[in-house]
Amino acid sequence: MVPSFVVTLVYLFKFHCKVSPRAEVDLNSFMKIGRGTRISSFVKVKANGPLRIGTEVSIGTNCFISADAGELSIGDYCMIGSNSSIVGNNYKYDSLDIPICLQEKTSKGITIGNNVWIGSGCVVLDGTHIGDGVIITPNSVVSTNIPENAIVQGNPANVVFTRR
Repeated sequence: MVPSFVVTLVYLFKFHCKVSPRAEVDLNSFMKIGRGTRISSFVKVKANGPLRIGTEVSIGTNCFISADAGELSIGDYCMIGSNSSIVGNNYKYDSLDIPICLQEKTSKGITIGNNVWIGSGCVVLDGTHIGDGVIITPNSVVSTNIPENAIVQGNPANVVFTRR
């Protein structure tokens, strides 16, 4: 296991981004992080598949981000509030005679556009596409596609307003 301060230095010099030494960020070839991105303390980023984080992205304290076979892409100038989760995988559950955790894992991928604000405590699930300029209110669960410039809230997240 690579010490956290080494991971912080590698990302600082390789991508010109700031990763807190108290964050747990995978150090592998799947990761691409844009210049000026800030990853706060106690964030956990797992890249078991392609993960691209854009330029000037801010990821709040205690977030969890997981990419699997489907690509997880976060656009430029996004803000992700504290305690949010972005989970890029799921399990099949069709067979009743096999425990869910032993069934096939799936990964459709997640796309988050540019200039998106994800409020604190939100959950973004696999297969979701979030358009540019979207605002997701705190504690919302996003499991469907969200059009550009929408403001969404709830579980499941529904459009309550369109920015214009």
